[in-house]
Parts: sequence; C-alpha cells; structure tokens
Amino acid sequence: MTTSPCPVPAQAARQPSVHGLSQITSSLYISNGVAANNKLMLSSNHITTVINVSVEVVNTFYEDIQYVQVPVADAPSSRLYDFFDPIADHIHSVEMKQGRTLLHCAAGVSRSAALCLAYLMKYHAMSLLDAHTWTKSCRPIIRPNNGFWEQLIHYEFKLFSKNTVHMINSPVGVIPDVYEKEVRLMMPM
Repeated sequence: MTTSPCPVPAQAARQPSVHGLSQITSSLYISNGVAANNKLMLSSNHITTVINVSVEVVNTFYEDIQYVQVPVADAPSSRLYDFFDPIADHIHSVEMKQGRTLLHCAAGVSRSAALCLAYLMKYHAMSLLDAHTWTKSCRPIIRPNNGFWEQLIHYEFKLFSKNTVHMINSPVGVIPDVYEKEVRLMMPM
C-alpha cells in the first residue's frame, strides 16, 4: 500500500467495527442504515454530513447534520459511476471545512463501499487495489457488487490510465481478481 489516507487511530485499524461506524479516514466513516440513524453514534463521532446511498433506507433527520441522498439500488446494472466524482468532491469539501462524513447504504457493504473506494482513489491517490485493501481492513464486510467493480475499474483507468484490479473468469462466473483466492478456497479439490 502506498500511504494510508488517515491518521486513523491505531485502535480503529486494529478493531474494525461492522455494526457501528467504521472509520476509513480521519473524516470519513461507513455504516449500515441502522447505525446511520443512531443519534448517539452520529454525535459521538462528530458526523456533520450523512450520505445515504440507497433507495430503501429512510434517514431520521437530526439538527446540525447535512443529508445527501444518492438514490441507487444495489444491483449490478445500477449506474453508481455518475456519482463517483460529485460524492468524492462532496466528502472532500466536508473535510476541508473540518467536518466528518458518514457514507451508508442498507448494510454498509456494496454501494457505500464503492463510493468510498472512488473517493480514496480521487483524493488520496490510492490505486483501486490499495483503496480496497485499506477499506476492507477498516470494514471487513465490504463487497461491492460486480457491476460496481466494473464501474470502479473504469474510474481507476480514467484517473490513472492503468488498472490494478481486473474482472476475470472463475468457477462462479466473472469476478474481480481480488476475490480469486477466496473463490479458489471455496472450490472442492
């Protein structure tokens, strides 16, 4: 990995949370929809902006928090690519104002993770592979769907004119090569 995008507290990197808020950078968190509506969790982590990347989760609106809606379904055919730049720019602008952003979808696994990876590529100059490795170390349950992977691969090429992740054929169909080892371990000998 090049450089970590944080200063993330060492404790956050060692003890990733999948039920609460997972800290990705000093100003960016990912969670599921339940945690995103938990007033105590939002205030104790000093969240100033909540970005809801779903069509099914309804946010409870709390005072002093800005809400952004990204109405995308968790389907491989959904166009999340159109939101990569605007959402990355928004997360960056919140950080520049000393704010903190929470990205969430229903489970905090696919849509919010994909937007997080796009942000890390654009604003932390991380390759897609490094962004995925880093984010997975902070939130082990991330797993963007294959359509989002294809869009992220396209975005990485747009940003850096090269790719560090590729879609490959596997016994379970076409997958990003970051899952190749995992799939091989699942297959009977």
